[in-house]
Amino acid sequence: MKAIAWIWVACMGMLQLSTAQALTPQQVHDIVVGETDARIESLQKALTQADASTAVFLQALADDAVVIAGQQVIMVQDGKGTDPTTGQAVPIPANAESVVSNNRMRGEIDSALAALQLLSPDDAVRMKAATALVSEPDPSKKTLLDKALSAEKNPAISELLMLAQAAINITHPDAAVRLAAAKALGKSKTPNTQLLLNQQMTHETDAAVKAQMQASLTDIQSALAWGERLGALFTGLSLGSILLLVALGLAITYGLMGVINMAHGELMMVGAYATYVVQTFFRQHMGASFDYYLVAALPMAFLSAAAVGALLERSVLRHLYGRPLETLLATWGISLILMQTVRTVFGAQNVAVENPSWMSGGIQVLVNLSLPWNRLLIVLFALLVLAGVALLISQTRLGLFVRGVTQNRAMASCMGVNTARIDTYAFALGSGIAGLAGCALSQIGNVGPDLGQGYIVDAFMVVVLGGVGKLAGTVYAALGLGVLNKFLEGWTGAVLAKIAVLVFIIIFIQKRPQGLFAMKGRSAEA
Repeated sequence: MKAIAWIWVACMGMLQLSTAQALTPQQVHDIVVGETDARIESLQKALTQADASTAVFLQALADDAVVIAGQQVIMVQDGKGTDPTTGQAVPIPANAESVVSNNRMRGEIDSALAALQLLSPDDAVRMKAATALVSEPDPSKKTLLDKALSAEKNPAISELLMLAQAAINITHPDAAVRLAAAKALGKSKTPNTQLLLNQQMTHETDAAVKAQMQASLTDIQSALAWGERLGALFTGLSLGSILLLVALGLAITYGLMGVINMAHGELMMVGAYATYVVQTFFRQHMGASFDYYLVAALPMAFLSAAAVGALLERSVLRHLYGRPLETLLATWGISLILMQTVRTVFGAQNVAVENPSWMSGGIQVLVNLSLPWNRLLIVLFALLVLAGVALLISQTRLGLFVRGVTQNRAMASCMGVNTARIDTYAFALGSGIAGLAGCALSQIGNVGPDLGQGYIVDAFMVVVLGGVGKLAGTVYAALGLGVLNKFLEGWTGAVLAKIAVLVFIIIFIQKRPQGLFAMKGRSAEA
């Protein structure tokens, strides 16, 4: 019923634009009574002379707000009756029966309402309706389209309407009309137009029309190619930023202590579940501030993962330094324990973490290139985390100690640095960054106990390729592998692209074992 009230107000403005004859009682009766085919035929005829009252009546039909008593059809709003042909108030007879429409009829009504938006006084509404007609041309709407085109004053909408007209004419029996339509459609550089021309080419018999369709398709494909390339580049950068977040913490712990931490993925999982817990708390207790839950979730994800990492280093890893095989097996066992703990507490099924409203939607850059806000913000977040870590390592006292221990542990200890404490701090920092990665990943997919398993191998590849302990190498490797992987997927598919990237890394490491950036200092200790 609210929809009727809205359309009623909008259509009153349309009355001033309409010059066509209003609905007649016979048309209204034929649309609501009879077999579905006859009702649809009557609806299509009414559209050829549609005006504001047609839109009001069809919206009432769509909302099941129409009754019939004998030959009289009445729209019902808030318990009051209205004659659809005159707009005057009428009483509702006691024997009035609701008009019933099946799914097919409802689809035709919805389609007609969408087409009637071409007569709306709102430019945005008309633009949307014209775009829809270009994407899904309907010959039955041609008369209404011609009427809208003759009355349209906005040049941009007029151009869209002419393209919609061409999309309908591409199936015209006259070859000359089809030829002109094919030429006009070449100006619409959209995937939908490309699909339409491809479909029509399979049925086209006229050689000249077919040649024009091919020429238009070539123009469209060349125009869309840049959108596809830029889309692949953005997707690669998005994947690279995620790999950077995942690998950044691993680069710190692996570079400092040489610990192959197989539980790094589960530390990400801890951060993701911390985000889920904060989201649940906000939804239950702070519903009005739900859009700000992510601001609170970020420090919670960092602290939760950092606490688990510090506990792991204090209780297990510090007793296994210098024994890489035992460290690998221990952290793998810890990863299984963490996953089972999460399954026990939260269940084995994935949990959904909802994006705040300000992360929904995206930016439409080109007709075939849309940049989602959640991925754009994750790229920005990864860069901010990278900048924060770089400043911490290069400008703080803790960073000085970390660099000293990394380059020469024995000398740092002789200078009074508590290397055991630095190990704990560094491991907690790396784990906290993993928690931030989990928080970011929760915004682009579901959160589950196996979340970290899909990223741990890629994270190690990034660290090894970039150079152990080198932040700059981690950045280049993460972004490079992300972009390379996405461009290869376009040619070979996802599986072969993964294999090709792995083969590339194996060959690269054989030629340059130290990675992109060699570590300085540790080799001097040998």
